Amino acid sequence: GPSSEPDTPEAFSENPIYASAANDALAPVGYTPAFVNAQASVNEIGFLGLRTVSAYDPALCAARCDSNPYCRAFLIYFERDPVTSSTCVEDGNPASMTNIVCTFYGYPVAIETATNDGQWRGNFRVVIAGSNGYNRHQSPPPATNFTTPVPLPGAINAPLYNGVDTYMGVKIYPDGPYDPSQCAAACQAQTAYNKRHATDGIYKPCNFFNSYILSKSNAPLGTYCSFYSRSWGEEYATNFGQWRDSVRYDVSDSYGYSLEVPDYGGQEGPLETE
Repeated sequence: GPSSEPDTPEAFSENPIYASAANDALAPVGYTPAFVNAQASVNEIGFLGLRTVSAYDPALCAARCDSNPYCRAFLIYFERDPVTSSTCVEDGNPASMTNIVCTFYGYPVAIETATNDGQWRGNFRVVIAGSNGYNRHQSPPPATNFTTPVPLPGAINAPLYNGVDTYMGVKIYPDGPYDPSQCAAACQAQTAYNKRHATDGIYKPCNFFNSYILSKSNAPLGTYCSFYSRSWGEEYATNFGQWRDSVRYDVSDSYGYSLEVPDYGGQEGPLETE
């Protein structure tokens, strides 16, 4: 990428070429800008790796993100790096080079998580400029043995059904990308466990799960899964988040998955909760 004169971290951060490239960049098809021209990269869960590219072109990053079904966002930015692997030279600081970097994430990005403004490598200061973040319009992959995921406006808040509580608990996966297949596996594992511990052959099956991302102040906390013995429609997806004191928690990327072949819990016909 283009260099900065003089060769200092301050000149790099203030270089108008980087700001102009970031402000003029177009969002690739299928993506929405999350922030433009920040001086930091994102620090959040679900990091999927990075690559350097030959030009400041978000489409180059998008092509890589599109090839990964779990990629939900990427950044592109200029990074000031040392020209040599050694950061200790006689004059106290090696010369710099400018890399153009794409970083990829398994969760949406937001300016609130753009907190990585560089680092020291020995006596060399790495800094970032012209950082743009883009979120992908992407439905999660289908889950084995479940129907096509149904997008929901929020998380499911289910009432009793014929006086019966269909809720079967929640699991949280704070590592890796947003991955509802983890919910599918947990749903089926819970059914198998309940079946092994059935009373007179009757057990409570997991027939439906709701996967979503819960974020704290726009920082994703992980893949959330809530489980139910029957399916619930979008009219019950009324949990959009909440304030806890001065901290905001939000629900996003919520989807409902129903078991393709309903499990009747050892009974001959539908459960009373069906």
